[in-house]
Amino acid sequence: MKIKHIACALALGAFAAAAPAQQRPARAGLNPATLSEAQIAQTQLPSALYRLAGIYKQGGDWQRMAWALARLSELQPNVAEVKLSLATAYALQGDKSKTYDLLLAMQKQGYGYDLADDKNFEKVADTKVWKYIVEGLQANLKPFGEGRIAFSLPAGDTLIESLAFDPVRKQFLAGSVREGRVYRVGKDGKLTGFISPSADNGLWSVYAMAVDADDDALYVASTSSVYFKGFRQEDYGKAGVFKFRLSTGKLLEKHLLAPDRQPRTLSSIAARKGRVFAADGVRNVIYRVDGGELKPMVENPHLTSVRGLALSGDGNTLYFADYAMGVLGVDLAGGKGFDLKYDPAKLVLGGIDGLYWYDGTLVAIENGMSPRRVMRLSLSDDGRRVTRAMPLDVANPAFRLPTYGAIDGDGLYFIANSQKNKYDKFGSPRDDAKLEAVNVFRSDLRFAWDEGGVELEPGAGSAKRAVISESKPGNGAFSNVEGGSQSVTGD
Repeated sequence: MKIKHIACALALGAFAAAAPAQQRPARAGLNPATLSEAQIAQTQLPSALYRLAGIYKQGGDWQRMAWALARLSELQPNVAEVKLSLATAYALQGDKSKTYDLLLAMQKQGYGYDLADDKNFEKVADTKVWKYIVEGLQANLKPFGEGRIAFSLPAGDTLIESLAFDPVRKQFLAGSVREGRVYRVGKDGKLTGFISPSADNGLWSVYAMAVDADDDALYVASTSSVYFKGFRQEDYGKAGVFKFRLSTGKLLEKHLLAPDRQPRTLSSIAARKGRVFAADGVRNVIYRVDGGELKPMVENPHLTSVRGLALSGDGNTLYFADYAMGVLGVDLAGGKGFDLKYDPAKLVLGGIDGLYWYDGTLVAIENGMSPRRVMRLSLSDDGRRVTRAMPLDVANPAFRLPTYGAIDGDGLYFIANSQKNKYDKFGSPRDDAKLEAVNVFRSDLRFAWDEGGVELEPGAGSAKRAVISESKPGNGAFSNVEGGSQSVTGD
């Protein structure tokens, strides 16, 4: 079976028309201080809007800062920092109506903040409505759920960023970015060496792993990064997918990307029934192992940071999370991309790192949400819409930086306090003494299973449908573009 040549794109009609004009030299000479609201509203590039907002903040131009952030929020509706900054810009102008409306909407979406003593909101903090808003946002910060820390991995300079589960031997596997090693993990969190980098396997930093137990296979996404203790300058820009025998650790295959001396990080991977996909979170490209090669399948300049990958139970749909854009999907049988639709008034799908398939649902780890949380998303029969959303664990004190994990039975086990922010840009720990034990948290995937969670669509008897948002910039669509240069073949 052949999947036609595709390049999945966030196709935005208005963007396509405006993009060439954005690059004309005349536009580059515009003075930010004189831009009108209409001009800013026509801007299509989020990077330009971030720059404008920074300029206006530095100059104290709160009105234009609000215009830039409002447009940015339209293009990237799932970014928590943008929404809160917009509310701040309104408040600094003393605009109570816009400040209150936005914060009330955010509270209904599940956002939580403590703004009681925030001086940026002094101009709007003299009413009973403000007190009500503050209390509502504070209530969303209260811990929720029954999850707990399952075990801890030893502290040290290993930078363990990935977990996988071996269902045959009933053991977890842990991958080290610093050492390039894969460990077996005991029930007490003790690490036992399993796979180590060698001249034979050529393994570098281990960023992600996926188990295909039926094929006795462990797939490792590895990158030659500066974090790797064995890093060599001549290997810069190299990355690949390595296939090991799950039972023995023997190298079976490796599929390498051609190095081009530019940064890349294969940071997530998914595998099922011989289908293997890996994502580069720096270049925002999703590859498929095809005919012994890694071939681009999804590539789009408007994606911001591709994170988790999840294959549906039948293996026919690949879902992926973009940190700012939300969750999108690819129909592998038809070779078409799609937006995962949902009700934006009740749900935020931004700031997702880990994404997992469980019993017909998607489970997301949102570390870019405030508060940090784990969400279970029930889907429509066609897998294109979120019909219900159930928080599994929210604002748990252990969630210092939750990232990626693996499923064992009815439990999602994931790293709750990633240590990656304790390393500098050169890949070395800022202070070895401050490296902590890595806590592995367990969320119960069947928590409140029969309750379903927040309903995101009206009942069958309702005459109205829910307002639908699509995970894309503006009002475009994540769609298939025929005749792309990427070639993908099926099994």
